[in-house]
Amino acid sequence: MRRLRTQGWRWHLSILWIGGVLLAGLALANWDFALVLKNAESRYGELGPARKRILDWEELIKSSSALAEADKLTEVNRFFNRTVRFVDDIQLWRENDYWATPVETLVKGAGDCEDYSIAKYFTLRRLGIPSEKLRITYVKALNYNQAHMVLTYYASPSAEPLVLDNLINDIRPASQRKDLLPVYAFNAEGLYLPGSNTRKSDSKKLSRWQDILKKMHAEGFAVGEG
Repeated sequence: MRRLRTQGWRWHLSILWIGGVLLAGLALANWDFALVLKNAESRYGELGPARKRILDWEELIKSSSALAEADKLTEVNRFFNRTVRFVDDIQLWRENDYWATPVETLVKGAGDCEDYSIAKYFTLRRLGIPSEKLRITYVKALNYNQAHMVLTYYASPSAEPLVLDNLINDIRPASQRKDLLPVYAFNAEGLYLPGSNTRKSDSKKLSRWQDILKKMHAEGFAVGEG
């Protein structure tokens, strides 16, 4: 979550043109955590407590793979809310708006609302939940009068979404989150307006999502792009 500002309500539209390039093969790809750790140590040096956080993430994926989707949501939401502390981008990355990969977030042990949502999204995709059931959703957090990001899950296209949020640990239906005002959402398929199941954009322009895919590939993750 970040403080609202003039450009904040544009929600950085240029980064949301994600097209069809996001993680189509993610759920089926094997992730080599030995390679991930090796690459992380090469980049960051001695990982210290971060090594355990990454290994705990691997264990989460292994232990949750056979669970029902609802239980996968619970375990993944609990893991990142418990493991990652909230720190805004200026403090953590010395940038106004930095989107971290899950490894970057776990190495730091910290992130902002975008980083929680991204990490949960990637993990649930790895656990086999289709992208069309997941949307990263921009909202206004009314109690804080601030821009915020959450992950939403749709059991079916017409279902009421469930909200995975770093502000509270409970996963609740959107109707029970009167403190959140949706602005729009996106996933691998495109951009959605509030209350709509119709995609509003399928642009193939470069975006922060493609940058994250490139970073994850460099970190040792097998991620699809088709």
